[in-house]
Amino acid sequence: MLTRARVATSIMFAVHGSVTGTFAARLPWIADHVGVEVGGLGVALLMPGVGALLAMPLSGRLVHRYDLRTLTRLLMLCWCLALVPTALAGSLPLLCAALVLYGATAGVADVAMNAHAVVVEERLGRSVMSGFHGFWSLGGLAGSSVAALAAKFGVDGRVHFAAAAAVLCVIAAVGATGLLPHRPEPEVDEPPAFALPSRAVLPIGLVGLCAVFAEAAGLDWSALYVRNLLDGSASTAALTVAIFSVAMALTRFAGDAVVRQLGAALTVRIAAGCALAGAVVVVLARVPVVAIVGFGLVGVGIAVVVPLVFAAAGRLDDQPGRNIAGVAGIAYGSSLIAPGVLGGIAHLSSLTISFILVAILLAAMGAAAGALRARNA
Repeated sequence: MLTRARVATSIMFAVHGSVTGTFAARLPWIADHVGVEVGGLGVALLMPGVGALLAMPLSGRLVHRYDLRTLTRLLMLCWCLALVPTALAGSLPLLCAALVLYGATAGVADVAMNAHAVVVEERLGRSVMSGFHGFWSLGGLAGSSVAALAAKFGVDGRVHFAAAAAVLCVIAAVGATGLLPHRPEPEVDEPPAFALPSRAVLPIGLVGLCAVFAEAAGLDWSALYVRNLLDGSASTAALTVAIFSVAMALTRFAGDAVVRQLGAALTVRIAAGCALAGAVVVVLARVPVVAIVGFGLVGVGIAVVVPLVFAAAGRLDDQPGRNIAGVAGIAYGSSLIAPGVLGGIAHLSSLTISFILVAILLAAMGAAAGALRARNA
């Protein structure tokens, strides 16, 4: 049963990542379809952050009140379907509305699947969280790779997103049958309906904030960086997202073994140095291939940080749903706001300056790595 649950959880992570990769790699098409420049797109990409920040504080109550298997299945289906309205929007206001829904469903589905992953990890008795997040990156690779092909052959984004949503819904529905049924113990107090991050969660969440900001920058802006700033082709731009996802996936599959050898704090410090080097390469790049190498290094550096953050939050006390929701609210709220922040900076100056901010946050991530030491001992 635990092996089946581990496979099912991996499928949930892969589906979630595939939706994200599909959307990120077709951002140039969405911008052209709606008719917005970098500044307008930056405003639109603030909206998923709004949706996520409104929905995530509710996640702790949902995870506590409902069976985790049923909740995860339902939220994953909603997440897949949320892809469709983003391609149907024909104006900036409609795109913003679609992205609020997109961000809200992304957030609650993310909390549910990570809460289930913590349950599986506890029952297995060994670290497997990094591997689950590796499947998220693998899903991002699959979604962005298909998107690269769709962009190369000029497939309309509306057709592409509708087909992707249908396929991913089927995969999620079938895969979810292997999830574990789980409810908290009766004596555990129900969290508030709208639970903000606790004080214990904040240091962990801030480490995740830096990593996820960089991850969002790579997923949502790497394609535009290569296409607009370095004059790469549309297929090369989409390929950049795919390579970024490959680097993260490969690193995450090896991550559990690395953390057992080095410990969480040292692992994050070394990873931060790698990611910082990659961000510097991106800033200095003048041709697409150099920028692609830089984005790959960033992907390697940030890959294991988010799994460590979620695992630490899930083990804080007897309310993993609330703690994971708190970390997710900080970290993924950052990820969904990051594209808009980067777009605003790019509008006022350039994308190069935006990625200097990413480099600064990666340096801060390495400095704050000690927050994970005790939680992952």
